[in-house]
Amino acid sequence: MRTLLLLAALLLALPAEAQTLERIRKNGVITLGYIDAAAPFSYANSNGEPEGYSVDLCRAVADGIAEQLGRPQLKQRWVKLTIQNRLDAVRKRQVDLECSTTTWTLGRQKRVDFSLITFLDGATVMTRLGQGVRKLADLSGKKIAVIRGTTTEAALRNALIRDKVGAQVVPVRNRDEGLTQLRAGDVDGLASDRVTLIGIVAQRAGGDAFSLLDEDFSIEQYALALPRGDTDFRIAVNRPLARLYRSGDIRGVYDRWLGPLGPPSPLLTATYYIQGISE
Repeated sequence: MRTLLLLAALLLALPAEAQTLERIRKNGVITLGYIDAAAPFSYANSNGEPEGYSVDLCRAVADGIAEQLGRPQLKQRWVKLTIQNRLDAVRKRQVDLECSTTTWTLGRQKRVDFSLITFLDGATVMTRLGQGVRKLADLSGKKIAVIRGTTTEAALRNALIRDKVGAQVVPVRNRDEGLTQLRAGDVDGLASDRVTLIGIVAQRAGGDAFSLLDEDFSIEQYALALPRGDTDFRIAVNRPLARLYRSGDIRGVYDRWLGPLGPPSPLLTATYYIQGISE
């Protein structure tokens, strides 16, 4: 009897951990999370609808999962998240997939799982034009805003210690807050991923002129975050991504959102090529 009770308990525990696809098939809905103000990767357009490079990749993944499940009318439900709650939303299965600028780290992999790498970027610092700042050492004695609790904050603090730069780190809630402080002169720099810094200035154009450091102080490997413990769902997510990379169709997504910045870097091109995993 004790063995039967233990077996029953194990069976009851399985659906919460390993049946995401079955739940999506049954409900006809896949729930996707995104972050606003992370253009050109994820943001809400004037109609309040999510757009961006990562959003397009998640739409392609959702279409691929619909095909795999035989559910052509699969509904995509989008949930706006914050940088602070995005991983918990995945861990608690409030969303099936998180689609923004989340960097894949081993520490985060204790909490959530990740898809194939979707993009490579570097973290740098944006300053007001004319300050004469070209490298991190030029910010000694100055204030640098960075989003609290991100991999960029940790990398920035490590870089300042490593390079013996006496700058003050000023944690902020999001890039909008950091940009406001930079414009007001409350801080001297805003640290974030290079492409998202370009994106936020382009989206929030206000006649200001900014410059970026000539160097990056970290590399950020973006991936889509998904719940741990569900191998079948991870494979179902990776299958459409690998097909995009293998076919070369990823270039159309890249050009739509990142084309004005120039072609993919050799490292990103190699990342797409290597991850074009065959069936």
